[in-house]
Amino acid sequence: MPADSCEKTYPLYTQGTVVRCIAVEGASPKGSVWQLVVELPWGAEVHPKSLPLAGQFYMLQAARTNTLLGRPISVFHVNKKGARPQIEFLILIKGQGTVELCSLMAGDKVNLLGPCGNCFPKPAGKACIVGGGIGVAPVAGFAETLPVGSYDFYASFKSGSYGLENIKPANLTITTDDGSVGVHGMLPAALTEQALRDGNYAAVYACGPTPMLAYVKKVAEACDLPCYLSLESHMACGVGVCLGCTIQTTEGKKRCCTEGPVFYSRILDFENLDGTGTRESVAGIKVQPRREPLKADPDLSVEIAGVKFNNPVIASSGCFGFGTEYESVFDVSRLGGISSKGLTLEPCPGNNGIRVYETPAGVMNSIGLQNPGIPHFIENELPQMLKLGPVAIANLSGHSLDAYIKGAELLDKTEVPMIELNISCPNVSAGGAAFGMTCQAAGDVVRAVRAVTKKPLAVKLTPQSLELNAVALECIKAGADAISLCNSFQGIAIDIERGVPVFDKLKAGLGGPAVRPIAVRLVYELVQAINTLPADQRVPVIAIGGIATWQDAVEFIMAGADAIQVGSATFGNPNAMIEIIDGLAAFMKRKGYAKLSDFKGIIQK
Repeated sequence: MPADSCEKTYPLYTQGTVVRCIAVEGASPKGSVWQLVVELPWGAEVHPKSLPLAGQFYMLQAARTNTLLGRPISVFHVNKKGARPQIEFLILIKGQGTVELCSLMAGDKVNLLGPCGNCFPKPAGKACIVGGGIGVAPVAGFAETLPVGSYDFYASFKSGSYGLENIKPANLTITTDDGSVGVHGMLPAALTEQALRDGNYAAVYACGPTPMLAYVKKVAEACDLPCYLSLESHMACGVGVCLGCTIQTTEGKKRCCTEGPVFYSRILDFENLDGTGTRESVAGIKVQPRREPLKADPDLSVEIAGVKFNNPVIASSGCFGFGTEYESVFDVSRLGGISSKGLTLEPCPGNNGIRVYETPAGVMNSIGLQNPGIPHFIENELPQMLKLGPVAIANLSGHSLDAYIKGAELLDKTEVPMIELNISCPNVSAGGAAFGMTCQAAGDVVRAVRAVTKKPLAVKLTPQSLELNAVALECIKAGADAISLCNSFQGIAIDIERGVPVFDKLKAGLGGPAVRPIAVRLVYELVQAINTLPADQRVPVIAIGGIATWQDAVEFIMAGADAIQVGSATFGNPNAMIEIIDGLAAFMKRKGYAKLSDFKGIIQK
């Protein structure tokens, strides 16, 4: 029997009201699973076929959200008794979208698109229903629609149990990995081929982790029982348009959101479900073997051009002043380094007009290198920076080659441990990014500065260059000890009410989460290019671009970066860098990485 043989429903896009949102008792760890009850508006009652059937899901999104896409959440329970229908969901916290949904309060609004997908077909006799972890939700909702005692229910959890309050099976069997509830062990400790044969079942239904579903398929088909499995997949639309949720079947690719999520088991091949086999490798890159968690704290230190940083988190130039500004906000001594405000030989007043403009996923700026000048910095700001603790980095910019040279000469006589040569500022009329656009110009300025200073020299490049990797290699040839990549991306913002550009100089620099995936690509490709050099000529890469969380930092390090700089994220969350340091340490301990080099560049072929 095909799994989509259920009554047709019609998804609607509407906004519901939160009745309650509470942590689910029995879920382990505590607070990992939440019950969200949403009341539908009057309009839903006008369309009876817009109410969900067992096994269907909704695309849910908090009305006030920082995410672009809704999250597919299966229906757990439907209450049709009141004047307005209420739908209950069980939500496992995974990422930003689910965190937002689980943070809602009574009266808050939720955007809903649904019901989506097909449903579980009714059995011709006694049913065997299996739920694993959060997968209990849709099969428990299905069990509610069956006659009392007409099915047996198997629920498998790592620890504890939940989501079983509405079911009325003939027999309920719970397994837990830690033995906290029911049978000690995973699902096979209770559900076997013999148990299926002895149960005299007409069909098997399951939802849960992929390994569990593969096992259920195996034992059900060994007993020649019809088996229906509810799957999940990444999706954007929920209605079959985006084609992002397809899975491989013996009948070709099928959309999980429309032809699923319930599939007849015999068309599924779990060895090739997503078309990549067992996924021992992705894009030709081998999946990392599992390591034992560390018992001791990991070593987060990194050495760049002979300078030791206690950790790889550096405050980015232009977004942290000289470090002292944030001294009262958090413990800046915990940072690995601080790159100063962009410095020019003479004081610079910066640009006129609007200087900062928020975008949906970042911030644009046109500051124009406002700074007190290098002599003032040396006498006033540098001594304070050196007292803070993190490695102090002087970000050197200029409007001419001569200004770069004279600025470097002055900095060379100071105690600053490192110079970051900024040939990438997009917001000045002369100099800045112009020096970083071509190999010739970049090589000339790096050679000139290298000739007048023995300080370790990191060169900060612009993503605007059409020959970025070639420019980087030329900088290394000219004497760069490290490469910082990348400065902000150029963009344009328009004031549509006045019909004029937002910024006086028309173009401005864009930073923030919107640019991160592009920056990760650029860093990955740069590291690949550097790796073509002889080992003794390779230099470290300091990654910049939309880093706001420890996960972002890990991405860049896995792409090949030695360290990372955090910029605009500090404006929205002053504790961002501390959270990145702590999160990075916890990640390394959990994954068994004793030092950064254990996972640095692991996606490099």
